[in-house]
Amino acid sequence: MTPDTPPLLAACAVSRRFPIRGSGGLLRRTAYQLAVDQVSIALYAGEVVAVVGESGSGKTTLGRMLLGLTAPSAGSVQYKGADISRLHGDDWQRFRRDVQVVFQDTGGSLNPRHSIGDSIALPLCYNLAMDAKAAASEVDRLLDQVGLAPNNFRHRLPHELSGGQRQRVGIARALASRPALIVADEPVSALDVSVRAQILRLMADLRQEQQLAYLFISHDLGVVRALADRVLVMYQGRVVEAGSADEIFNHPAHEYTQRLLAATPVPDPAQPLQALPLDSQP
Repeated sequence: MTPDTPPLLAACAVSRRFPIRGSGGLLRRTAYQLAVDQVSIALYAGEVVAVVGESGSGKTTLGRMLLGLTAPSAGSVQYKGADISRLHGDDWQRFRRDVQVVFQDTGGSLNPRHSIGDSIALPLCYNLAMDAKAAASEVDRLLDQVGLAPNNFRHRLPHELSGGQRQRVGIARALASRPALIVADEPVSALDVSVRAQILRLMADLRQEQQLAYLFISHDLGVVRALADRVLVMYQGRVVEAGSADEIFNHPAHEYTQRLLAATPVPDPAQPLQALPLDSQP
């Protein structure tokens, strides 16, 4: 990344508001909840940017806007300098191929009626126009790449896999389109600690091998400590602190960031864990 290098993906002062259920009517104005408020973020090739915050902070809504799944109420999302709301045809397909997602819900993100091989083959046929024979060979390669033996897993259904195995399938499916960036929304929060470490190690290895960029969304600062280059801390829809991972973890400036770090589990059982007072204002 150089100062003259345009970001691969960027949000430019994006905001998103949602109507509050039950408000509005014949004589009443609809009330809105501001989920994301004037957030800007730039992601460059090969780097990992973490967005952290508690539930309801707006981080998942921000991720959905960057993916093009939710339109911003204000501001814009740009892919290689072009507003994604204006992309059509081949340009839109290129964006959808280059920017992939790994979801938190390892079960719900896979079609329960499709075998693992079919789920991974779908983007190969749709995004890369592979024929059935080429797609089958590539499916085996991708399964092997994420540590799943093709002969044992290609014909299985999602319910026959553990949570960690399904998350590896989700990563393989994202890799199938040969993306430049993956938005990973709480990809390990539902997994056991040992499996979590394996998935994080896999993501780090894939970054080194393929120069992948990640937007890593998490509520847990401890999870992103070893992975992120930069960290953005969100609270009530706004970015309250941003900086390099070293700056955020070693010299947090904002009180809310300090409380998040204090609530992160520590390896030393003799060190007391401080509770995070969620009802207090930063």
